[in-house]
Amino acid sequence: MEPYEADVVVVGAGTAGCVLAARLSEDPGLRVLLLEAGEADRSIWFRVPSGMAKTIGNPRWDWCLKTEPIPGLNGERITYPRGKTLGGSGAINGMLYIRGNPRDYDRWRDIGNEGWGWSDVLPYFKRSEANVRGAGELHGDCGPLTVSDIAREELGDAFVRAAAQAGYRLTSDFNGPSQEGAGYHQLMIRRGARACGANAFLRPAMRRTNLRVLTSAQATRVLFDGRRATGVEFRRGAETLAAKARREVVIAGGAFLSPQLLQLSGVGPSQLLSRHGISIVADSPGVGANLQDHLQVRSVCRCTKRITVYDMLSSRWRLTREVARYALFRTGMLAGGPFRIGLFTCSSASPGWPDLQVHFGAVGFRSAGEPFLPFSSFSLTTCLLRPSSRGRVEIGSSDPLAPPKIYPDFLSTEDERRLIVEAFRLGRRLLAQPALAAYVAEEVLPGPACRTDAQILEKVHEIAGTVHHPVGTCKMGNDAQAVVDARLRVRGIGGLRVADGSIMPYLVSGNTAAPIVMIAEKASDMIRADLRG
Repeated sequence: MEPYEADVVVVGAGTAGCVLAARLSEDPGLRVLLLEAGEADRSIWFRVPSGMAKTIGNPRWDWCLKTEPIPGLNGERITYPRGKTLGGSGAINGMLYIRGNPRDYDRWRDIGNEGWGWSDVLPYFKRSEANVRGAGELHGDCGPLTVSDIAREELGDAFVRAAAQAGYRLTSDFNGPSQEGAGYHQLMIRRGARACGANAFLRPAMRRTNLRVLTSAQATRVLFDGRRATGVEFRRGAETLAAKARREVVIAGGAFLSPQLLQLSGVGPSQLLSRHGISIVADSPGVGANLQDHLQVRSVCRCTKRITVYDMLSSRWRLTREVARYALFRTGMLAGGPFRIGLFTCSSASPGWPDLQVHFGAVGFRSAGEPFLPFSSFSLTTCLLRPSSRGRVEIGSSDPLAPPKIYPDFLSTEDERRLIVEAFRLGRRLLAQPALAAYVAEEVLPGPACRTDAQILEKVHEIAGTVHHPVGTCKMGNDAQAVVDARLRVRGIGGLRVADGSIMPYLVSGNTAAPIVMIAEKASDMIRADLRG
């Protein structure tokens, strides 16, 4: 392959980009170049499942993005960890394998996205999956991505019993026939090590001569000949370089960086582009709009027993024991993520279609990216799965190295304000059940004085955060705000697609890593089919 020239140039080696590059390069007649702004994922912390405590917030591996002040959260700004390495956010996330609800995808189809209903996307979920429980009607066992069961723990068992005491059903598979219930998650872990797009898909493919991966290569704009994409300009060190795309450019930068790159390249809202002196290639008002995420509220409790992550970290003897367990057997606290247990249920507004999700973990912290609280504690968070608010992402200047401006609009609707109170009360109800109450020494955050609806809303800026599932900013559809069509082609532009979580018209009812793998799997098939003509 000639330097920086390929049939397809993929921008961003996150979850989607790794899957795309691996699948596209299965065709030996197709030359693929993958550009990644971050470095290779060589650190041991990308292997150890609990290593996310070392990678999140580290600017070497995390973009460390931050929102603009959020009116609905009393002007608070939220930190957004986004992976900056091979594997992207999949290299630093909580590893939960959750697909969402079948009705999510049928909703995509029903607004005009043909081929994106549940029956259409299920084969792609199964194709990517290697579930340790084996194959079945809903699961695959031959894919690159290992999906494993996680070891049980004392606090987790207490949460599951508490959910049963509160009247919720129990489940062993959140991706089974019914999403509702409480139980242990399956995680993307293979033999005690994190499984993600980089090590499951990309690394085995890097032996192919028709695939080239370039790290420390930050895309600065898409190059055009008229209204057709012809390549990508990028910076590597002090150099500004160009990669030629003979057939297509595929952007896979995620919900923040994909719209940023489009806007920097002249594809976006014309008023925004003109304000920053960027020549307009296509006036596309939906680029950066439709931002959605899972807002959550948190209760943090001091634990009556020394069985939390903090207790392991603060004891030299226990930490040594856990390190030895992991080194020898790939088991113990280090072999799993912090939130291994959860619950999906329906609010009063959504019978039959879960719209609330609980994450429970043996670790206490005020917000993601901050240090653990310095005492034995655990957290229970409840998030809104189908938000009604919509935010936006915009460039703040024409400088491609400046971070994008992120404007979530959390709690801007009456529905969200009502549901966030209901979500918080759900968490309190679980904590009050005998099985879990036995472990509650005291509620530290927000504290027992927070009781009424008004007090909860007043405190929400202290206890709210995001589950870090931003999507929707390059929406798929056929309306005026749609950025890509159902084949993920940028509308009005030739040779350019977006294939990542930003294309979701509506946020799925669950964690987003598995759906993004599915999107990339389906996109790779569509690209190869279209290139064959």
